[in-house]
Formats: sequence, structure tokens, C-alpha cells
Amino acid sequence: MTLRRQTASFLERPSVTNFILGVIIFNAVILGLETSGSVMARFGPLIYLLDALCLSIFVLELAAKLFAQGPRFFRGGWNIFDLVIVGLSLVPGNGGLSVLRALRILRVLRVISVVPSLRRVVEGFVTALPGMGSVFILMGIIFYIGAVMATKLFGASFPQWFGTLGLSGYTLFQIMTLESWSMGIVRPVMQVYPFAWLFFIPFIMVTTFAVVNLLVGLIVNSMQDAHAQEGNAATDAYRDDVLAKLEAIERRLDATAPPARNRKSG
Repeated sequence: MTLRRQTASFLERPSVTNFILGVIIFNAVILGLETSGSVMARFGPLIYLLDALCLSIFVLELAAKLFAQGPRFFRGGWNIFDLVIVGLSLVPGNGGLSVLRALRILRVLRVISVVPSLRRVVEGFVTALPGMGSVFILMGIIFYIGAVMATKLFGASFPQWFGTLGLSGYTLFQIMTLESWSMGIVRPVMQVYPFAWLFFIPFIMVTTFAVVNLLVGLIVNSMQDAHAQEGNAATDAYRDDVLAKLEAIERRLDATAPPARNRKSG
């Protein structure tokens, strides 16, 4: 076995995977402690040291994967994902790039690439994106029509909510989320425009209960399809393994069985 295969086999061990997952969770706790002024005042150097140690482990893991897989490393989407996340952490966070220090928390996202169940969730979400795009276009059209109507109907009396097209769109988005939509917005509008409910109720019915649930349905279906594909792949792999073992047993029997002529003479 070559050194590359040994390295790949080592990285695929459950103990190594669990260790990397533990380092990710520990690093997330460390990054959270950095937001506490009192903790940093007492243990600042130690926390920075532990953070650097975690980052070093991530870098070594990626280097080992790159060595084991070679050019195939860049064909894996999750490998690229890990490389970008760790690469952002290596950029110096001084001067104008100080905002990158806050991006170090993105290392927690590496849990997605380590835990298979989380990978299935993300893959299902990505698979649903084409269908979601059509739904987003439909929602954008509905919001544009609603914003134009709301601006013309209620903008004069309620400029803080419907004074411009942008304000109307944001207010309608708040109404779609059902956050303070009745007492905070619709009832005050109805005090001036008693029949305003004829606009708001259909808007909520279409956006909140129809379009949003359509998005949820697309994501759920995509996740179910991804799970089914993974189950089919596992079944096919098990079947191929069983067939290979049966063929090996058959070859052994053929090799150990006496020739047909000897059996007849006996």
C-alpha cells in the first residue's frame, strides 16, 4: 500500500473524523469566548493560542487530503468548501481586513462537510434551488404589484410605511412574515381606509400561506429525493459486494472440485 493510500485510509477512519468534529466544536466555543471582554482580559493569550492550534489542525487535515487525493481534491465540492473556509481564516485580520476576523466563525460550517446527515440537508437544499428560483420570481412579481398598489393607496396617509416603492416592499415583507402585521400596521391603516383589509388579507393568503409553503414543499421533496438516491446507492453497493463474494466462493469451489473425469472413474 502506497503512502497516499495509507493517508487516505487514515483520514477516513471514524476516530479521525470524530476528532476533527470535536476540534470544530471546540473551536466554535473558543471563538465565542473571544466576544467576552472579561474572559479575554484573563485568558486572552491562552484563547488565542488554542485558536491557532485549532487552525493548525485544520490546515494539516487539508494538506493531508490534498496529498492523499492529488488533483482529485479539487473535484470535490466539499473539499473546495473546506479550503475556502480555512483559507479565509489564514488571511491576516489587520487594518482594512479586520472584518475578516469575524469571518473566522465560518469554520463552524465545516461541521456540514464532516457530518453526512448535514451534507444531505445542504445537498437537498442546493438541488431545490432551480425550482426555488421560479418561485422567487413569482414572489418578486407579486411583491412588485403589491408595492405599487400599496404606495398608491396608502402612501399619502402613511409615508413611513408606504411612502416609496422600497418602503412599501419592506412593509409588505414584514406583513408576509406576520410580525406585528395586524396591530402594528394593518389596523392603523384600516382606521383611515376601512376597506384596506381587501388588499392585505389576499396578499397574506397568497404570499404567506401559498408561496412560502410552496418553497417548503420544494425543499422537502429535494431532501427526500437526495435521501432516496443515497439509499439506492447503498443498496447497489451492498448488492455488488454480495455478488462479488458469491463469485469468489464459486471460484473456490471450482478450484477445489475434482475434474469430472476423475469423478466418473471413481
